[in-house]
Amino acid sequence: MTGSIGPYIRLHGKRLYGLCRTLCLSVHDADDLYQETWLRALRGFSGYDPARAFEPWIARICVNAYRSSLRRRKRSPIFDAFPSAQAKDALLEKAEAPPQDERRELHEAVDELPEKLRLAVILYYFRDMDIRETARALGIPAGTVKSRLNEARKRLKEALHDASDL
Repeated sequence: MTGSIGPYIRLHGKRLYGLCRTLCLSVHDADDLYQETWLRALRGFSGYDPARAFEPWIARICVNAYRSSLRRRKRSPIFDAFPSAQAKDALLEKAEAPPQDERRELHEAVDELPEKLRLAVILYYFRDMDIRETARALGIPAGTVKSRLNEARKRLKEALHDASDL
């Protein structure tokens, strides 16, 4: 390995953790994703080109690790370890409500988007990546990012408009 990943962790660690928290519903899942992302980055660091921006590179690793964890959960027989829907609901009722946030409706609407639209929105709007960086992080063409963002905006506008009618 020609360089050390340590300075990158210090420089980009907080933003990466923010991305992990945005992608994951629980703090524990975000912690696991954060660690898995840095482990994968360390393993692949020799392939990183320092002439390119680091953040899209690490974001792509994070998104890929996140997608892998989703696939594992879908295949896992213990994904929903509750014996019944009532047991799950009972536990959820005991959980503390998340703190109120003026952007709560927006975040909830984003969480309801299909995964491919949600990832584009999170990287572009919440992580402040430009179209090119978002495309590189997701491994798709820039035109596809634009298309997904456009579709996401339409769906969010509908969802938020419907929510305001309540």
